[in-house]
Amino acid sequence: MAETLLEGQRENWGSRTGFILAAIGSAVGLGNLWGFPYKVYDHGGGAFLIPYLLAMLLIGIPVLILEFSLGHMTQRAAPDAYRGINRRTEPIGWWGIILGFVIITYYPVILAWCGSYLVECVKGIAQHSGELAWKGEGIGGVANFFSVEYLNEWQTSDLAGGVKPWALGQLNIPIITSLAVIWVLMYLCIFRGVKLVSKVVLFTVPLPWIMLLILTVRGLTLPGAARGLNFFLDPEWSELAKPETWRWAFGQMFFSMSLAFGVMVTYASFLHRKSDINNNATIIGLADVGTSFVAGIAIFATLGAMAFQTELAGKAVPVTDVVNGGPGLAFVAFPYALAQLPYSAWFGAVFFIALLTLGIDSAFSITESVLASLVDKTRWNRNLTLIGLTVVGFGLGLVYCTQGGVSWIGSIDGFINKWGGIALLGLLECVTIGWAYRLKRLREHANERSDWHIGAWWDIIIRYFAPVMLSMLAAWSLLDQSSGKGGLLYNADGVFQTPDFIGLIVAAAAPILAIGLSMVQSPGANVHAQHVGQPRAGRGVGVFATILTVIALAGLILGFYLSVQSIWAANDGKEIADIMQVYSILGYCVPLVILVLGVSLIAAFVALICGIFVVAFSEKNMHRPSGFVRFASGVGVMVIGCIGGLLLSLFVRWNKLAATQSQETAKTAELDYLTTPSVIVLSGMLALLVVGLGWCFYRAIKAGGTPEPMQVSEGIEQ
Repeated sequence: MAETLLEGQRENWGSRTGFILAAIGSAVGLGNLWGFPYKVYDHGGGAFLIPYLLAMLLIGIPVLILEFSLGHMTQRAAPDAYRGINRRTEPIGWWGIILGFVIITYYPVILAWCGSYLVECVKGIAQHSGELAWKGEGIGGVANFFSVEYLNEWQTSDLAGGVKPWALGQLNIPIITSLAVIWVLMYLCIFRGVKLVSKVVLFTVPLPWIMLLILTVRGLTLPGAARGLNFFLDPEWSELAKPETWRWAFGQMFFSMSLAFGVMVTYASFLHRKSDINNNATIIGLADVGTSFVAGIAIFATLGAMAFQTELAGKAVPVTDVVNGGPGLAFVAFPYALAQLPYSAWFGAVFFIALLTLGIDSAFSITESVLASLVDKTRWNRNLTLIGLTVVGFGLGLVYCTQGGVSWIGSIDGFINKWGGIALLGLLECVTIGWAYRLKRLREHANERSDWHIGAWWDIIIRYFAPVMLSMLAAWSLLDQSSGKGGLLYNADGVFQTPDFIGLIVAAAAPILAIGLSMVQSPGANVHAQHVGQPRAGRGVGVFATILTVIALAGLILGFYLSVQSIWAANDGKEIADIMQVYSILGYCVPLVILVLGVSLIAAFVALICGIFVVAFSEKNMHRPSGFVRFASGVGVMVIGCIGGLLLSLFVRWNKLAATQSQETAKTAELDYLTTPSVIVLSGMLALLVVGLGWCFYRAIKAGGTPEPMQVSEGIEQ
């Protein structure tokens, strides 16, 4: 007999507006105003927008629909939701929760920076006639305040004396104080449950948008703004040949949308039974893109103005060098823009309050997903568990409150966006749900409740397109990093990177810990009822396909090894510009790589075809594909994508696409008017956002009505 998965009736959102704003509050946060600008600045400029937009529209929104459907159908937090569809997939849910916990060790520290800036704004109101302390000190004043006076970072003289950027050094008491306040606020937002959250976000989500629009308008009116906008909007096409541009863009999409680490699954588990899924997901995705885009305009218009002012001072500096990149970018550019406003301290206070509230929405949403997962699994007391999370999160956050804290934040955030981070989890999520479960069932569940319906194209994206794209990206990035000087754990100068080593340990420990947590008995979560007792189909074909998959995997590993060796042999481990250099030194190696990968590709493709036929037969006849079929199909898709990534990497090197920035582009970047490509990109993005959001809201209004009371979760058998 079906019954609720939590003790008693599961709590639900008070209204559709509350859920949408809460989900937007999770998807739209510091990832947009802090993470997006610095990743664009450090990884490709305008070229970053192309993979980011493709990732959002072709993978992000479909995967968000997937997570909403999964959470809504099972009425469970992420780990038990995965277990609800197949008991063997529960570790994927815990893996995401573990990465979410890693994020909340450093994310509140960024909020603490906002809190300390707010204190400075209050001081400006009291001591400087309503103006910020750094007003009139120019670019150097803002940068000096942030890195020297406030963060007490290691300076050039320290680094010259042998201090590593990630050496911890002294604790920063003001940041620690702000961090403690942030965790207390997060606790207060969470402890009363999602109904309180739905009320909080009514105020915390709209305010930052208003301030962001004010800063955008101010940034656009500053002299030299066009220089920064050209860097942001006018793509440098050669950047698209660099895997890090794609990797950071896809990682930013997953990070910004709160995908793959359980937040959206958990939020959807509290939805009313008749709540819309498809339209809500699209609204949230487009709102996230729009916020990132507007934040980019505000930041880069300001950077252009900063470059212009530097030139007036007698030193011509391109936009790319006007400030240091990395995690601190937004905390230099935004304060500079604020200082240009009249009564700047007042505007600064409102802005940092808005930034705090927006960031807290994302922070407590991740914390809520961790909390709900632990409570669902263990039945621990919710409030005591929340107190424990608060204490542990605050304690681990002290690492980032030291002199080397910024370096650690950059490295750990980079780990989250690397091939072993949330993009990999997104890949595993699509493969496991796409092949270990009847994906059509989730699509029907979403369509039954939505303002508009998704078709079979959604199944194709989840089962084939997304896994192939993400696998290609993972293989391309891993080969690029492995073939660099010193390998994965060394920088371009061959210096061992301790934070990267810690990140690798976390990457290795996360799946092991996830498997351990999934072994803990969970009351109420079981195999989906429709799968219990179903006849299985395709065992013989599955065994044959699995053998082919093992052959394909062996070929992939050998091809990867030969690719790395060929690149290293070409020039003592240095990155090469032309793959023919490899051929001239190891003439046998390149043909051998192509041969091995070709055989592997054929084997994986045949295994996948076998799986497709068996799955189609099973869905038509209400059978369940054998475990061998599901394994061979899922792994086959990933192998095909990885082979494509390796071949793409070799092709890029062969054709010298990874070239340095052209002289012509460098000149257009300093123009004081928008270039034609910039105008086209700006117009296209605005049209996409206006038309897309307008259509979604039209469908929501047309659907009308109020959601019915919450019912029990469907199809889960105790």
